[in-house]
Amino acid sequence: MMDEVKQVDRGLVALKLPAGWTLAGLSAGLTLGLILAGTAAMEPVLAVTQPVGKLWLRALQMTIIPLVAALLVMGISQMLDTARAGQAARRTLGWIFGVLIFSGIASVLAMPALLDAFPIPASAVGVLGAEEVGEQAVPPIGDFIASLVAPNIIAAAAETAMLPLVIFFVLFAVAISRISAGQREILLGFFHALGNAMLVIIGWVLWVAPVGVFALAIGVAAQSGGGAIAALGHYILTVSAMGGIVLVAAYVLAAFAGRQNPLKFGRAVLPAQAVALSTQSSLASLPAMLDSARRLGLRETTADFVLPLAVAIFRATSPAMNLAVAIYVAYLTGVELTPQTLAVGIAVALVISIGSVSLPGSISFVVSIGPIALAMGVPIEALALLVAVEMLPDIMRTVANVTMNIAVSSAVDQSGGTQEAEKITPDMQL
Repeated sequence: MMDEVKQVDRGLVALKLPAGWTLAGLSAGLTLGLILAGTAAMEPVLAVTQPVGKLWLRALQMTIIPLVAALLVMGISQMLDTARAGQAARRTLGWIFGVLIFSGIASVLAMPALLDAFPIPASAVGVLGAEEVGEQAVPPIGDFIASLVAPNIIAAAAETAMLPLVIFFVLFAVAISRISAGQREILLGFFHALGNAMLVIIGWVLWVAPVGVFALAIGVAAQSGGGAIAALGHYILTVSAMGGIVLVAAYVLAAFAGRQNPLKFGRAVLPAQAVALSTQSSLASLPAMLDSARRLGLRETTADFVLPLAVAIFRATSPAMNLAVAIYVAYLTGVELTPQTLAVGIAVALVISIGSVSLPGSISFVVSIGPIALAMGVPIEALALLVAVEMLPDIMRTVANVTMNIAVSSAVDQSGGTQEAEKITPDMQL
């Protein structure tokens, strides 16, 4: 099942224009908006570009809920299959969940502190295509708990109530694992096909991303001037910093849980990091990761089991950097971030990270961050422009993910490794 999904993903990579084209569309739109700002030509230009930009943004949004539903069901099912593979698989999953929880908590603590210390440029507030929302009423704890379960799942989808939707589809995936094999295959086949169809649609939408981003950027530049450019630079640095925390944590994990000498670990992972830097792909970095594991003296049975599994189901930076994006947009639009809101963000980020591991970067950006932002009450319009510069933070994502994969392998090896031969099923392979 998952192998077929990967085949569709590879087709999407071929279908999409290179990320540089989207970045070029953003640059051209910002430049034209700055040139035309304040001139008589601005109004007729916006009369054409604003509807085009809104149309593309809505096309981007319309696939989020069905795609998230399909990916969650398949991702949770895959995780449950992994847990049945044996003790080493469960030990690996324990480390993976521990890292993901740390990743999310670190972001909700560090990102607001970083934005308070280095605020978003004043000229950028209210830009990037997002309207200022301001303070929102925080529901009483009783109402919040009641809202976790939607009495009407269709109505919840219509209202984009992401948290009850995520809870429903997690429970649905667990329930699927408890029914007969024949019925399970039918349902998984349906969600498999649904996910593939949504991936094709979103691939079409992203193929015209340079046009949509260009149209949106003109209006943003006309409204904010150079503030949008300042905000994008500030955004890239602060969000990448959250990935940097995960990168540093990988060295700490390897030193304490993996009992690795930090200097030896740093030298051993350097070739894998170089491949990650050049390819921005954890899958392409797998051979180099296996070589790094041998350099560290990890047991071959451990590395051959843990690293492919980690590549298939684990992105250490996803909670940290996805939450960082949502928090950044919240600061940009004046959305109040309460402890309750941040806790909801962590919960959704953890679950969503399971379902979107195998997706190409641009698709993963929309599918992963959209549900988090919606669950936190953060406008998602800004994502349409931020996706254009995702190729830059994605470098940090890949390098940190690859490093953490090797660190987790070291921790698993130190805690017992694979004392018995365990087989990874085809559904767990990339």
